[in-house]
Amino acid sequence: MKTLCISFSKGGRQVKINQKGIDLIRHFEGLYLESYKCPAGVWTIGYGHTGGVSAGEKISEEKAEDLLREDLGRFEKGMEELVKVKLNEDQFSALASFSFNLGLGNLSKSTLLKKLNTGDYAGAADEFPKWRKAAGKVLQGLVKRRAAERELFLSL
Repeated sequence: MKTLCISFSKGGRQVKINQKGIDLIRHFEGLYLESYKCPAGVWTIGYGHTGGVSAGEKISEEKAEDLLREDLGRFEKGMEELVKVKLNEDQFSALASFSFNLGLGNLSKSTLLKKLNTGDYAGAADEFPKWRKAAGKVLQGLVKRRAAERELFLSL
């Protein structure tokens, strides 16, 4: 598995999605070389890539890595616009995993982001577990993912 390095610059300081964050995303997304519908009913391939995916697609592991790199770059830019406070690498990585799974639109409307942008880091961390449903149902995979993201967010 390749090591990916994505950077995030806020206030002249550069923060990167660290390996712990990338491993978390890979673990919870899983690697699928054939397209499938996720629990929310969205066509997905690779490590949770959803853009332009349709039934019957197949990709290589190398292509899955490329898609992950592209997707993370997109989330980096989106988070740079939305997050108004400084983040360390673990906080950024946890938030990147959260956003990767739920989308930047959900992050932008979330109480998690509102609390974070007021400097309430503990309050923001407490919001992670609330995002545990897909298609209206609590999924144990999401419960575990949010717990792992919260733990990473609070780890440094």
